[in-house]
Amino acid sequence: MKKKIVSALMVAAMVVTAFAGCGSDKGGTSTQGGDKTSKSSGKVYMLNFKPETDEAWQDLAETYTDQTGVEVNVLTAADGQYNTTLQSEMAKSDAPTIFNVGNSSAAQTWNDYTYDLKDSELYKHLTDKSLVINSDDKVAAIANCYECYGLIYNKTILEGYCGMDGAVVSSVDEINNFDTLKKVADDINSRIDDINKELGTDLTEAFASAGLDDGSSWRFAGHLANMPLYYEFKDDGCDLTAGEESIKGTYLDNFKNVWDMYVSDSAADPKTLNSGALNAESEFGMGEAVFYQNGDWEFSPLTNEENGYVVTADDLSMMPIYFGVDDENEGLCVGTENYWAVNAKASQEDIDATLEFLNWVITSDEGRDAITNQMGLTAPYDTFTGDYETKNAFAQAANKLMTDGKTSVAWSFNATPNVDDWRADVVSALTAYTAGEGEWDAVKTAFVDGWANQWKIAHEDDAQ
Repeated sequence: MKKKIVSALMVAAMVVTAFAGCGSDKGGTSTQGGDKTSKSSGKVYMLNFKPETDEAWQDLAETYTDQTGVEVNVLTAADGQYNTTLQSEMAKSDAPTIFNVGNSSAAQTWNDYTYDLKDSELYKHLTDKSLVINSDDKVAAIANCYECYGLIYNKTILEGYCGMDGAVVSSVDEINNFDTLKKVADDINSRIDDINKELGTDLTEAFASAGLDDGSSWRFAGHLANMPLYYEFKDDGCDLTAGEESIKGTYLDNFKNVWDMYVSDSAADPKTLNSGALNAESEFGMGEAVFYQNGDWEFSPLTNEENGYVVTADDLSMMPIYFGVDDENEGLCVGTENYWAVNAKASQEDIDATLEFLNWVITSDEGRDAITNQMGLTAPYDTFTGDYETKNAFAQAANKLMTDGKTSVAWSFNATPNVDDWRADVVSALTAYTAGEGEWDAVKTAFVDGWANQWKIAHEDDAQ
């Protein structure tokens, strides 16, 4: 059966040609048939953000049309060309009814085109209601997938430690706040030989090295720095992902506490953290460390047999970066650039058809299989259970925390002005402090004053 529409997966130069050939009907003919069970007489047109998922979406469109008789067209924008393609397609009379919104700024840009999804089945099935973009007092877009990061831990070793005489805790579940985490990490780091003797492990440290070289420092100037930004923005009632002109550094003492724990409970020499000679992934993968701050993208390399690591999927889990602020309610750091928005300027028939299609995607066997097993994505909906639950142990941990009512920590670091320059200054100050060659006040200055300076530079054109 023919695909509903030709995908724009070639180079950018081919995009215009592809669109010209498609025409207003998107270049495809829908297949009528099946049970035609849809309640709507409208049609669906999705502008897909992720080129690597194109084939799966084309197949889903085909299947849905077969089952309901509803016309579903899918166009996949070329890599790096989504915004250009969106602007072009939205200018047409037959515009997309589903499109991607990446952040709050984009939601503002397309505010007139975003339908309020607060009463949709999509929103009702969302496991964590923070995974939306709100704009103009409406739910403008809802995440269709996410990534997460936190503290990866070797649960086999940690559970073994919990069973030892004199352990700080008797269960991993008791590690649910910063104070307890630090006590456990301190204790593990002081009893390495005893743990290895009793458990037969090869531990060298509690925490894998906190490398400050270019290949690793983003974990701290980006991901750990997210924590004080998130809580400050939350306190001030700011958009958690849009950012502010200036910051106060309210929670930088908490940042310091976590950072000091990473450094003191590691075998790495603090003076060599920026040397580039350290490999935290390897340390953790070889069973030398219990904790490792990173994200769910590490699941694949850690469990890839070709890398020669001793950890297995059964050894792996993830807990929040407990920060000493709202630990009892904190989930993992969850974020995405993939939010579904529904075109408010489409006809009501097309809006209804679109909402029915999206609900089918997250509830049907075909849709859930495509999202999880074919696209390899982690979906934040309560319908993704059993065979359709992600196989990624870290994403499973995020889902469990969401289901338990924990609030995911938004990726506030996405709001960093002139991100590379700001992070470089923070890393420089953090390196000097850690090596004993600088004061923590210099880190605060780089963090707070550096933010204001970079914001000013980034918005100079706006002021003119």
